[in-house]
Amino acid sequence: MKLKEDMSPLLLQVFRSVVWVYSVITFLPWYVLSGTNASQSRAKRIKACSVSGRPAGPYRSVNSVQQLVSALHESVDTLDKVFEYAARHFPERDCVGTREILSEEDELQPNGKIFKKVILGDYQWMSYEQAFRAAQHFGSGLAALGQKPQCNIAIFCETRAEWIISAQACFMYNFPVVTLYSTLGGPAIAHGLNETEVTHIITSKDLLQSRLKAILLEVPRLQHIIVVDSKPTSWPGMPRGIMVHNMAAVQDLGAKPENMAKPRVHPLPSDIAVIMYTSGSTGIPKGVMISHSNIIAGITGMAERIPNLDENDTYIGYLPLAHVLELSAELVCVSHGCRIGYSSPQTLADQSTKIKKGSKGDTSVLKPTLMAAVPEIMDRIYKNVMTKVEEMSSVQRTFFVLAYNYKMEQISKGYGTPLCDRLVFNKVRSLLGGNTRLLLSGGAPLSAATQRFMNICFCCPVGQGYGLTETCGAGTISEMWDYSTGRVGAPLVCSEIKLKDWEEGGYYSTDKPHPRGEILIGGSNVTMGYYKNEARNLEDFFVDQNGQRWFCTGDIGEFHPDGCLKIIDRKKDLVKLQAGEYVSLGKVEAVLKNCPLIDNICAYANSDQSYVISFVVPNQKQLTALAVQNGVRGSWEEMCNSPIMEKEVLRVITEAAITANMERFEIPRKIRLSAEPWTPETGLVTDAFKLKRKELKTHYQDDIERMYGGK
Repeated sequence: MKLKEDMSPLLLQVFRSVVWVYSVITFLPWYVLSGTNASQSRAKRIKACSVSGRPAGPYRSVNSVQQLVSALHESVDTLDKVFEYAARHFPERDCVGTREILSEEDELQPNGKIFKKVILGDYQWMSYEQAFRAAQHFGSGLAALGQKPQCNIAIFCETRAEWIISAQACFMYNFPVVTLYSTLGGPAIAHGLNETEVTHIITSKDLLQSRLKAILLEVPRLQHIIVVDSKPTSWPGMPRGIMVHNMAAVQDLGAKPENMAKPRVHPLPSDIAVIMYTSGSTGIPKGVMISHSNIIAGITGMAERIPNLDENDTYIGYLPLAHVLELSAELVCVSHGCRIGYSSPQTLADQSTKIKKGSKGDTSVLKPTLMAAVPEIMDRIYKNVMTKVEEMSSVQRTFFVLAYNYKMEQISKGYGTPLCDRLVFNKVRSLLGGNTRLLLSGGAPLSAATQRFMNICFCCPVGQGYGLTETCGAGTISEMWDYSTGRVGAPLVCSEIKLKDWEEGGYYSTDKPHPRGEILIGGSNVTMGYYKNEARNLEDFFVDQNGQRWFCTGDIGEFHPDGCLKIIDRKKDLVKLQAGEYVSLGKVEAVLKNCPLIDNICAYANSDQSYVISFVVPNQKQLTALAVQNGVRGSWEEMCNSPIMEKEVLRVITEAAITANMERFEIPRKIRLSAEPWTPETGLVTDAFKLKRKELKTHYQDDIERMYGGK
């Protein structure tokens, strides 16, 4: 992505001359002192190779060619030992932190809606030793309430310190943890609780009142609800036979000498640690059985890809802990003594929706060095910053664009730009606290434009990763020295990857210039399978002649000569049109999502039709400006329902598609604009913001029939 300049030629020439003189004077000393030569060598080196010599693989990291690595620390083979290791080595270090709520108030918006705004104080920290004791007492208290080893217990709670302490308590006492997204609907929650035969559930006051209470009669085995909030202490209106406890009261019960004296059953590496219900982009959620050894192998692979990871790092936790990306990231941090400060998408930055104007968001206070994000969040940051750039004066905008393009050119060569970073990008970098040294992206493909933008404006590498719940989130992560875009890096040291030919899609390991095929991941991080779903286990998992366990991902990838993987398609996203052309819906969405006018898009095609259609969530600012140009007035809903605006947006989309060299049959012929953004709360996307195609199809069924001529 090259940004356009708009300044007088003379001023441009002066600026470029100054940059050239500065580069000449500073290049040699900077090159010698910064270690750039070593970084360039690392970026260009072979990162993985086919251990069989065949183009299909399997491919392994050059650091684990002889043997895959699955041990984090010596003799630390279960998750309770990981926490014990951390408490023993970093007892006084900060472990988990939560910001104090100083005040809350309702703020009336211009559209009449009321938003709740908060003013937050500093982070209050619990040390590793304190967190370990809290978990120990809580686990003992759960046992006193009748929770048995190897019997499932559910955590249905927002991301917060109490979530991870509860999970650590369960790991200590060998209670398999059933995780459920806080945004799941009632039937999905009831399904997960009933399928796993849960008798005890850990939740929050808000979720108990808003979601759980309504389905309690549908979960007959449930006996105990533990609420992590301190208040209230009484819960009227609960069904008979269900007792509600506060977390603090359970910890007090567990701390009693007679309960602490009872021997606990330590887990084995092969025991189930977590049954993680995926948010499910199709159908009802599936429970993935993850053993202690699976998770430890996964976090071992991830930790190896983060250079200099130690107790001096600070991680900000705000993604759903019921998602494998966040849980794995936090366990990586715990295993190395990092501190974890908790946040939420509504309080993350100074401009976040719940932060009162003039007060500080969580990143400004915490100043994290490490952060995980899903592409949807990075796309939002990218579009927000670029909108502000458009609002700058001509001179300011041109200097920003020149600096952006100059830095893009330099980092593509492996060089840094310390002066540009300090003078131009420091303000953007401060949006994430100013200390971020590594951003990890996962959950869905990250566009090249957004990845390059984050590299440049936040002055830190973006490690794009690839993994699934079925592989503990572990598969690949790009190295921090690799500034290429669109790739997900080489296999982690815990995994190996091979490609399987997919004839229907036309992908073969013999393809030139790169071998292509369905991605199969093998290693100790490959999970035990789906809970009570043997048919899917036989379909998606297999064990080879060497005893290695494999998972068939359904994703299509290609290996590059340096051993890095690129995701290029997905089997489930492939639709055959009436004339026989195959359309990858994911590819259409990935290309068009880069259009500034689009916040989100879902491509759709029927096999008995000859063209693609799309549902589009437009960017409010961009669409409003386009409406003014076309003389369309009215509310946001009226603009989105306007046939004139549909036609105009389709024109812009078509131009973007042609510029991106999309095939004629891939370009959407008709669209439907959605005034409502797609969030996990609407049920149209998962907690990782992946599209739920089945739900979107149902939601827009009338529009599908209209666009295909049925209505």
